[in-house]
Amino acid sequence: MRKTAFGALAVGLASLLLGPLPGLAQNATHPEDDEVVDVELVLAVDVSLSMSPMELEIQRDGYAAALVHENVIQAIRDGVHGKIAVTYFEWAGDFTQRVVVPWTRIGSLGEAEAFVEQMTATPPRSARRTSISGGLTFAEGLFEDNGFRGMKRVIDISGDGPNNQGEQVDVTRDGIVEKGITINGLPLMTRSGFSTVYDVKDLDVYYENCVIGGPGAFVIPVNDWSQFPEAIRRKLVLELAGLFPEPRESERLPVQLIAATAGYDCLIGEKIWQNRSRMWEN
Repeated sequence: MRKTAFGALAVGLASLLLGPLPGLAQNATHPEDDEVVDVELVLAVDVSLSMSPMELEIQRDGYAAALVHENVIQAIRDGVHGKIAVTYFEWAGDFTQRVVVPWTRIGSLGEAEAFVEQMTATPPRSARRTSISGGLTFAEGLFEDNGFRGMKRVIDISGDGPNNQGEQVDVTRDGIVEKGITINGLPLMTRSGFSTVYDVKDLDVYYENCVIGGPGAFVIPVNDWSQFPEAIRRKLVLELAGLFPEPRESERLPVQLIAATAGYDCLIGEKIWQNRSRMWEN
């Protein structure tokens, strides 16, 4: 049964704060002059061709608004060190990743505004195919020699379809999680853009089984673009504060913990792509 209980997530995330974090041991090997922060956060954003230009703008604007929102800034200030390190990149196919904003410290509204200004300086550029595994591998590499040492390391990945290129996504996920990195997901299930034959209906379940992982990992599905700004805000607060604030009645988007489905096929995206490609060839 899929879990959506708010209390369960609070317990899971609170346990991270009470015990040693896997990321600490990894980060202990960083140079001593690395700046210490509460979280090293990678924002990995899907720009595959299935996203319409309007959706790309909504997505970019949603991240921009969330990063300067008072709840997010307060979550940053409430941390042990009162600052985080963030980088933002866009991904599509296996070898299509573009860093929009390099690693940047955010410890105040002014620094968040400067980050957003750089993030919105150029429009998003879409590209072919969907390689979640390629995006995750690229995100993992961004933690190396980034000049920061965080109490935890998180990859926040959004996407509107399953993996259909590159390494098998759950294999990639498992290797990254073993290094103490948590992967959270934002499956975009809006069906309002360039919906294709390569989509899967239960993208949230796919993300739960094949994409997210690590202590306290969760997904927040987005079923309508009107939900996107709120989803990003809540997701960032959870990742930065490590606590689960009780939302107002008007903000009850489902937060789903890892709930593995026995026998779930994490190669479903690749199989759909191969089957459709054969049909076009024939």
